[in-house]
Amino acid sequence: MAIPRQLPNAITVARIPLAVVFFVLLLMGGTYGEVQPVLRWVAAVLFIVAISTDWVDGYLARKYDIVSDFGKLWDPIADKLLTGSGFIGLAILGEVPWWIVIIILIREWGITVHRLMIVNEHVVAAAWMGKIKTVVQGVALSWALLPLHVLVGMPVWIVVTQTLMIVALVLTVASGVDYIVAQVRGSRAARG
Repeated sequence: MAIPRQLPNAITVARIPLAVVFFVLLLMGGTYGEVQPVLRWVAAVLFIVAISTDWVDGYLARKYDIVSDFGKLWDPIADKLLTGSGFIGLAILGEVPWWIVIIILIREWGITVHRLMIVNEHVVAAAWMGKIKTVVQGVALSWALLPLHVLVGMPVWIVVTQTLMIVALVLTVASGVDYIVAQVRGSRAARG
């Protein structure tokens, strides 16, 4: 079965407006203390669907051998917009500490800006640690977004949320260090 060559890229690009809609719904849904359950559920499900498309577009591109430089560049940008809007939204609502969000965003956008600066030299695809980081961020954000505190109780929800966010933070920083080390080695090898 053949698929359109641009389908993976179209899926990637679709995540960008989904991130905006998700962010608005999240803020309208409110915080866990005064949540509008329907809006919060819709925002959470939209996030989960959107973050899942990251796997779908990559799978299709690899399976049908239609990996493109556009996809290598824009897939991480779309991911950062989606996860960044989740982290910022949860921080605005007071559900995730700003210091965690700021560290994650500095790493995420610092690497993205670097990728954009060197795009004319070469396109840097995501490394394995970056992919694991994205999965963990997706799981942490999905848990935090779903209004599950009603089912599991607020203390359990808070402990699980904080634990997942710390794990996401550690992996985010570690994958950033891994990226920098790989770029330094690549630059040295290219010059030498």
